[in-house]
Amino acid sequence: QLYIVESGGGSVQAGGSLTLSCTASPFSTNYYVIGWFRQAPGKPREGVSCISSTDGSTYYAHSVKGRFTISRDNPENTASLQMSDLKPEDTGVYYCAAREGRYHLVGGCINGVYWGQGTQVNVSS
Repeated sequence: QLYIVESGGGSVQAGGSLTLSCTASPFSTNYYVIGWFRQAPGKPREGVSCISSTDGSTYYAHSVKGRFTISRDNPENTASLQMSDLKPEDTGVYYCAAREGRYHLVGGCINGVYWGQGTQVNVSS
């Protein structure tokens, strides 16, 4: 059982920045994928950005490339998502998710097995 704690989120105007943080523990292995998914009102949940501890590979949804940056602090089992130049369409509930295992990320996030409670991000125009 992994416990995931999220922090960050909030309300900003378009063009602003926010940072989300996620701590997951205890991992039973050094190999895992951790990342962020989001769900906008009336839309399905989508993978935003993920990172693999196996090889550092990352995934970014096309809509956030160049604006969001994911990073990982291995000793602390923490992943952060720096979001800049936020747009109203970035509004939604952001969930941190993690999955143990060796993965190389290509073309998408690995669906999480363990999920956080979600944190709200509101971007106003």
